[in-house]
Amino acid sequence: MKPVYTLTLSCTDRLGLVHAVSGFLLERSANIEEAAQFNDTSTGLFFMRVQFACGEHSFEALKTQLADFAAPFQMQWQLRAQAQPMRTVIMVSKEGHCLNDLLFRWKSGLLPLDICAIISNHREFYQLAASYNVPFHHLPVTAATKAKVEAKQIEIIESEGAELVVLARYMQILSDDLCRKLSGRAINIHHSFLPSFKGAKPYYQAHDRGVKLIGATAHYVTADLDEGPIIEQDVARVDHSKTVEDLTALGRDTESQVLARAVKWHSEHRVLINGHKTVIFK
Repeated sequence: MKPVYTLTLSCTDRLGLVHAVSGFLLERSANIEEAAQFNDTSTGLFFMRVQFACGEHSFEALKTQLADFAAPFQMQWQLRAQAQPMRTVIMVSKEGHCLNDLLFRWKSGLLPLDICAIISNHREFYQLAASYNVPFHHLPVTAATKAKVEAKQIEIIESEGAELVVLARYMQILSDDLCRKLSGRAINIHHSFLPSFKGAKPYYQAHDRGVKLIGATAHYVTADLDEGPIIEQDVARVDHSKTVEDLTALGRDTESQVLARAVKWHSEHRVLINGHKTVIFK
């Protein structure tokens, strides 16, 4: 069976880009299995994702040839081997619904991940991590130790070769420096009440205001708190009969599903960052 690769790229839009990419692959006896493209008329940018099988050239040879091909177009591009799951570190605090959901989906073969470590500022989920045979790193955080802890966090992330960091209800604000180091490879999940219901107990605040919709947002982490490019969102309808506990349970289910979809699309290289937005080839 021929190896399967995923090529993602973006550049300034111009005539003949699809033809050029497909021609490049044809010349290398590559068979295109899936292709999608998007022209953003507001920015003049072109985005493309191509999944193809190729047994005539090695991964390294294709990367070298792609670099030469992309240069005249000033393309930003990435080539990934589909057989290689994405090495991932999960960070969590005291709420484990998203962590538990991701671990289950991973072990069930529903996410193309290799979860190599869990980092937490609390001890609550060390047994859960052990049950999945995932190393657990307990790194408590205080204002005085924040810089030292973040240095240790990035050390773990880099030593594990993690391509993705998932903040699965990690309730600490990352420093600007750490956000920059994780740019484009860290996904956060939060309830969609921001900015209306900031701070502690958002579902209590929402219940008190009598909301009719609750939801969740998964986005890339940036130095601007909760303002990174959005990957996925969803909502659930509620009414006056729902208690705070009902809202909390429904909200957690929505958060888990939204985060899982965002992680899946990212790990399948379906998400391309477009300034403050994303292009997602589902």
